[in-house]
Amino acid sequence: MKETLALWLLKGLGRLPLSVGRGIGGFIGWLMWLSGGRSARITRENLAACQPHITGRARERLVRRSLTETGKTVAEAAAVWARSWAWLQRHIVAVEGDETMKAALASGAGVLVLAPHLGNWEVVAPFLASYARLTALYQPPRQAGLDQLILAGRSKDNIDMAPTNRRGVSQLLKALKRGEIVGILPDQVPEPGNGGEVAPFFGRPALTMTLVHSLVQRTGCRVVSVFAQRVPKGFKMVVLPADERIYSEDVTESVTGLNLSVETCVLRAPTQYQWEYRRFRRAPTEV
Repeated sequence: MKETLALWLLKGLGRLPLSVGRGIGGFIGWLMWLSGGRSARITRENLAACQPHITGRARERLVRRSLTETGKTVAEAAAVWARSWAWLQRHIVAVEGDETMKAALASGAGVLVLAPHLGNWEVVAPFLASYARLTALYQPPRQAGLDQLILAGRSKDNIDMAPTNRRGVSQLLKALKRGEIVGILPDQVPEPGNGGEVAPFFGRPALTMTLVHSLVQRTGCRVVSVFAQRVPKGFKMVVLPADERIYSEDVTESVTGLNLSVETCVLRAPTQYQWEYRRFRRAPTEV
């Protein structure tokens, strides 16, 4: 019953004008903050760890705004899945770093895009696919109906979805060697056995994926960070060069550069980061 209701809600949100969907999503996020549940608790813990200079009422305002923005992200994602690239293109009101993306592609070595959980990451894939063919990792949700909705929404023109297994990694390697784009969500905690190294994230030790390091070393690809910042009337796409340490042969140095790349993005729009994610699980208390 819950899955059916969630699917109806997402499909309904996907048909609404963007401003209306944002309003409803923001209200849902505000209710998440007001209820003081798990998402609010984890958001407070993460902000206390990563932004210790923000305290008291200022931190609580940030908690509220963060959860409100997360609610908007859900509503927007439903719209992105349901609508065409032409619709989304009309809502991309600005692009920062277009020359960075084009220069990376011009290298011919393939481009690995770090797309952190910032702003609306569902906007990033169709945006990237407007430059070149995109292959992105995809881990299906447990609910079959939701999986069908998301996979159909993401599998659009010029986009290939790769499973989170060896076959999927092989797809990523082949795409990079063809000079195409590969997209990865870099701030997810890797599952046991999937390759992880501890490195600082906002000064806290965090288990960090080594997949990016492996792909860079095996292909010589270029790496950039991309996020879709929520702005009035739509989205501002931001493309930034990755921290140079990400190219290091040393895995610890490389994953440190990965986390620094994510931090640089987050600091551009801290209220739009997904602070309710348990980023520091499976990590030691000290580096």
